[in-house]
Amino acid sequence: MSGQAHDENGEAEFDETEGWESMAEEAGLAVNPELEEALREASEAIDDEGHVKRPAEAEVAAGGEVAAEGEAPAETFSGEEVERMAGQLVENRDKYVRLLADFDNFRRRAAKERQDLVTYGHENLVKDLLSTVDNLDRAIEHAHQSDGGDLASLLQGVELVQRELYAVLAQHEVRVIEAEGRPFDPALHEAMAQVPDDTVPANTVIEVLQKGYQLRDRLLRPARVVVAKPAADEEKTE
Repeated sequence: MSGQAHDENGEAEFDETEGWESMAEEAGLAVNPELEEALREASEAIDDEGHVKRPAEAEVAAGGEVAAEGEAPAETFSGEEVERMAGQLVENRDKYVRLLADFDNFRRRAAKERQDLVTYGHENLVKDLLSTVDNLDRAIEHAHQSDGGDLASLLQGVELVQRELYAVLAQHEVRVIEAEGRPFDPALHEAMAQVPDDTVPANTVIEVLQKGYQLRDRLLRPARVVVAKPAADEEKTE
């Protein structure tokens, strides 16, 4: 058999590169080119001791060149590719510079808007209150001209200003906290005193000393109130 050789001891030794072709011919089998290529690559990947070669060793066995240890394989580019990559690098750098400039402008604009919000955030409320102030000025001027004789007209003017003022506050979602006749709520009310009163349930607000206000769901100022307590507690205290 052409695929066998003899070593120095006279024992038969199989030649991986040629033995399989001889065996195929003797068996009457046609040689498949793809199978031939696969077997050739497999034989190149195995060393003399039957171990799988490292990729570098396999590439050398196949006739390729391997870079030195610790050195990446050299990669060559054509002049057209180098020019294209250089243009891409310049384009990316320009994009980065423009993006950095846009971000800096955005940061400056956001800082200015934040400062304007702090400085002029209540501008709309003040504008809406100007007409109320004008009406109050007219009522006071009218009272001076009448030497305080027309108190009824003065009272009507002040009440008109009050209603207009409450309307402006409601327009900006500021509302008065309901307190009198309601149970005491420490989240909305501030108790200034307790008065014995058996006509209402204990801890009921019986008098409002100062109105409280809310802006939407945020407390602006709690209502200062007087709270009822049972008269029996007063007697026990005495």
